[in-house]
Amino acid sequence: MVNDIEEIARILVDAAVKVHRALGPGLLESAYQKCYAHELRMRGLKVVTEVMLPIVYEGLEIDAGYRIDMIIEDMIVVENKVVEQLLPIHEAQLLTYLKLSGHSLGFLLNWNVKLMKYGIKRMVNNLPE
Repeated sequence: MVNDIEEIARILVDAAVKVHRALGPGLLESAYQKCYAHELRMRGLKVVTEVMLPIVYEGLEIDAGYRIDMIIEDMIVVENKVVEQLLPIHEAQLLTYLKLSGHSLGFLLNWNVKLMKYGIKRMVNNLPE
């Protein structure tokens, strides 16, 4: 088990590049997510997918249908996309998921790119030193 958040982040990026090289662009988000989760598990990481994310408003927990695509090692949120380009709304979504879930590091992965390095966006929300 890997404990260092930065080491886990390096593994996430390397695994995303490997999966993208094997599959290329053009598939459904769900296909990438399943293959990516498999690759991360093969590397010894704990991966949970489609995690329910309730909204807490004035002490009331509301299930509004939000789901986090992936949480890795209970530390890093991953949001998968297959879009023409990442937009500010996608970044806002990930930041909101980080805030609501209490996580500090997240990755927005757009699998619909020629090279995966162009589809990786790292985002932080109050990352500790």
